[in-house]
Amino acid sequence: MAQTIRRGGKTVRKVAAASGTKRKVHAARRQTGSVLDQIMQWMPFSEETLHRILMVIILGGAAVLMWVVASMAGVPQLAEAQMAQIAGKSGFEVKRVEVRGVNRMNELKIYEKVLGQRDQAMSRLDIAALRDELLQLSWVKDARVSRQLPDTLVVDVVERSPHAVLRRDNKLTLIDETGHPLEAVNPAKAKGLLVLSGNGAEARVPDLVHLLDAAPAIRPQVAEAEWVGNRRWNLTFKTRQVVALPEGETEAASALLTFARMDGVDRLLGGRVASFDMRNPDRIYMRVPGRADEVAAAARAEATAKANAAAAKTEAARSAVASAAPAKVAIAKTAQD
Repeated sequence: MAQTIRRGGKTVRKVAAASGTKRKVHAARRQTGSVLDQIMQWMPFSEETLHRILMVIILGGAAVLMWVVASMAGVPQLAEAQMAQIAGKSGFEVKRVEVRGVNRMNELKIYEKVLGQRDQAMSRLDIAALRDELLQLSWVKDARVSRQLPDTLVVDVVERSPHAVLRRDNKLTLIDETGHPLEAVNPAKAKGLLVLSGNGAEARVPDLVHLLDAAPAIRPQVAEAEWVGNRRWNLTFKTRQVVALPEGETEAASALLTFARMDGVDRLLGGRVASFDMRNPDRIYMRVPGRADEVAAAARAEATAKANAAAAKTEAARSAVASAAPAKVAIAKTAQD
């Protein structure tokens, strides 16, 4: 019987090698599948849920990518402008401005900041930027800007309160309780307010308030406060009398309290003493106007009186000598006779 021999057929070695490869592939698949199965068993969700999560992540990434591309192309800005235009045509744009809480400051300064927003669509208003501009005004302590649909912009202002007047280079400036400058004023508007002077006095306003609180009985009588040498205060009262306080917050408060007690007993304010130097904790030096002149005049008068007395005594002695000389001559003549 004839046997057909095919060229290129698989040899026994090739068949064995192919069979071994298949076994390895099946073994690897079984091992990989078992590992994935073990991982899925530890997860709190099913394989279907995992597929959904992966799909959401892929779609989210695609959306972010589309947004980035659209932003680079300017699509959001165009959409915002279109929405603002639609809102404006619908009547949602700034037509009126309402300002609240203004009592002392010039209200026109607020309108100058706000009126630039007129005829703008409500959706395009930069509320935060407008508030920052209002806070730059010297009188504005705080501000709140809000939209009142359909066409009103409401500005609520918290004003600073004038606390004292800063005098520098013969100019007066209102300041608040923190030393923040408000506006320049004339002497008429500064009447009744505490006047501060001295380099750096405005930065020491909170310290001065604390100092005056130590002696509330005489606080209303203080008209001026001078910050001397960047280290201590001189207080001038409405009677124009001056108290020189020592350095240090505690020392100054103690000295002022001592002065208040002395005034309560001896009525120092309104008296003859022009100044009280309390820088030495052990004693008080007082200066009375004209007292030195009075002492000098008294000394001169006493010296003059002594000189006049001495001159009178000398003159009396001379007169006695002169009157005694003729008597001696007469006695001598009598003796000769």
